Amino acid sequence: MSSDIAPRKSFFAENPSVLWFLGALGLFTLSVSVLAEGFGLPILSTSMVKVLGMTLCLCLIAVAMDVVWGYCGILSLGHFAFFGLGGYAIGMWLMYARTEGIVIDSFENAPIPPTETEITDAIATQIFGVVGSNELPALWVFAHSLPLQLAMVVLVPGLLALVFGWLAFRSRVTGVYLSILTQAMTLALSLYLFQNDTGLRGNNGLSGLQNIPGLLHVPQSTLALWFFWASAFALGLGYVIFAWLVSGKFGSVIRGIRDNEARVRFLGYHVEHYKLVIFTLTAIVSGLAGALYYPQAGIINPAEIAPIASIYLAVWVAIGGRGRLYGAVIGAAVVSLASSWFTGGGAPDIDLGFYVINWTDWWLVLLGLGFVAVTLFFPRGIGGLFDYLVRAK
Repeated sequence: MSSDIAPRKSFFAENPSVLWFLGALGLFTLSVSVLAEGFGLPILSTSMVKVLGMTLCLCLIAVAMDVVWGYCGILSLGHFAFFGLGGYAIGMWLMYARTEGIVIDSFENAPIPPTETEITDAIATQIFGVVGSNELPALWVFAHSLPLQLAMVVLVPGLLALVFGWLAFRSRVTGVYLSILTQAMTLALSLYLFQNDTGLRGNNGLSGLQNIPGLLHVPQSTLALWFFWASAFALGLGYVIFAWLVSGKFGSVIRGIRDNEARVRFLGYHVEHYKLVIFTLTAIVSGLAGALYYPQAGIINPAEIAPIASIYLAVWVAIGGRGRLYGAVIGAAVVSLASSWFTGGGAPDIDLGFYVINWTDWWLVLLGLGFVAVTLFFPRGIGGLFDYLVRAK
């Protein structure tokens, strides 16, 4: 007896764009690897490989932002704070372990072996002497342990998002008011971290993060390639997870919340629970992206958590195409690489005779004009151009 029920297609069969994205990411990763200085062909410099690796991390947080804003309708202006917290969490271990190695080496020829307390005090002085302290703050209680600090990469952004989201969504704060609250949270956190007595070195931030303890003998060209691979893997995995999340019933519910929250609530769904899950999950992914980004950048300070960074993130997603995961990747990649080119001296200055256009000064103006142009002429973003191409066929 034949059945009229068609077999359910696999996730990848129902979402071919995911396979296209993974194929493009794999080809890009392979090409960069072959051309990288660390692989043997000095066509792509180590600094360029780091820029590309950091760009992949920014693409990952852009995908998270697209899920929370493009699919769930929550315009969060605070997700870069979670990105920075992930960077601080891994940066604490990197600074502590590296400084510990330096201190132990300095005591190597001491006539009397140092005690654990002396080593700890010397580490604290080395790290916090720049802010006039010689004590290790309570925040650094787990800094000696890589597994514990990796746990902090997940727990700190996740718990902050969970508590903030529970308070905001429980009070049914929505729209622009919720955006203002997320921005206020980011601003408060940034101002707090700028203080020297916070335990995170204030405005000095954490530096030297590119020197990985235990791998100091490995050339930076090789480390850059390893981090690039890790960033590509994280982006691919994050993309698949989020694509799976928004493609099923869960995705239909959060899109319904975006389009008409009152109706979804009337149908009996616990809107606050769905929002909280999305807000917390995307915050955790943002923290993981930050943990991969800052060892490649080499430094993190409170300016990285300033509200303007989260606004830039929203601009990337809008330019790429809100509500399309690949659009978020395109927007983040295009703007990030363009920013590196214009502000890094790659773009030549234009002499108008009466005025010289220095792109380092004019890049933000160009970005703003680009955002306005995309909004007016391509409201679906760069990613939306694929829709026009598909319909044209």
